[in-house]
Amino acid sequence: MAYAGIDLGATNIRAVVADNDGTVVGSSIEATPQGPNGIAVTEAVLTVLRSACEKGGVDPTDVRAAGIGTFGPLDLAEGIIENPANLPDTIDQIPLTGPVEHLVDSEHVYLHNDANAGVIGERFYSDRNPDDMVYLTISSGIGAGVCVDGNVLSGWDGNAGEVGHMTLDPNGFMTCGCGHDGHWEAYCSGNNIPRYARRLHDDDPIETSLPLGDPEFDAASVFEHAARGDGFASHVLRQIGHWNALGIANVVQAYAPLVVFVGGAVALNNPDRVLDPIRDHLDDMVMVNVPEVQLTSLGDDVVVRGALASAMTEGTGDRAKFRR
Repeated sequence: MAYAGIDLGATNIRAVVADNDGTVVGSSIEATPQGPNGIAVTEAVLTVLRSACEKGGVDPTDVRAAGIGTFGPLDLAEGIIENPANLPDTIDQIPLTGPVEHLVDSEHVYLHNDANAGVIGERFYSDRNPDDMVYLTISSGIGAGVCVDGNVLSGWDGNAGEVGHMTLDPNGFMTCGCGHDGHWEAYCSGNNIPRYARRLHDDDPIETSLPLGDPEFDAASVFEHAARGDGFASHVLRQIGHWNALGIANVVQAYAPLVVFVGGAVALNNPDRVLDPIRDHLDDMVMVNVPEVQLTSLGDDVVVRGALASAMTEGTGDRAKFRR
């Protein structure tokens, strides 16, 4: 018998297959189709899973259970993604649970948003396997997976944890991609850091080496120029550090985690500049226990390994549920 994990991202689809002991024996990755419709994405997911099985010497029907971590928004009842914001408008629905169940001939297929898959993975692979923890991703967007008293919070529709759309700035200096003002994601996500830098410079046009007018200007450039000593770039990162600390403080007040693991491309590529300001400010912002704030130990594999851990633990990440 075997287990499978799938990470469906807007750029790539990844799958891993593990043996009965949880050791990965096969993996595969392909680019995510950008159309013409959702069925094309579904077929690509199945192709990647078949490839991972083949590389691991596993027949798909020998897969006991599978986990899927993906962008949203989800409709858990139907097992689909509905109107994904980060794929072309021609893609309205992406069926997932049903087709994967059919391929592996098992009803044990667990669908999660990617951040929930992340917290499941962190819980399963953590040295302490804590019952109260958060996984926060800071990437093109911002989201969180939350585990409280051993229960991963998914919400009735699978879309709990959209903390990137919490309002941190009531003055609404920045407008989020969702159309609302003042959201965390509007200031600190990889997609919006360049917009925030431009807006700050419009308000205070001080000298900077940042290529603010370049269409290719991106978040990485802000971190690179700050490392070279650019004062304005460093100012932008100080502001971002404040917003990130405020956002995590709100999550901590709501859920009281013992540890917050942080992942996503922005954090993974700039761990000290992202995590140090959070650690510096959190004690002044939090009334309850201040949690450990750590970089994810699973790197870019956090979602796919979380999906695999979900398959092995009935969707929970609780190692006590892993029956070899």
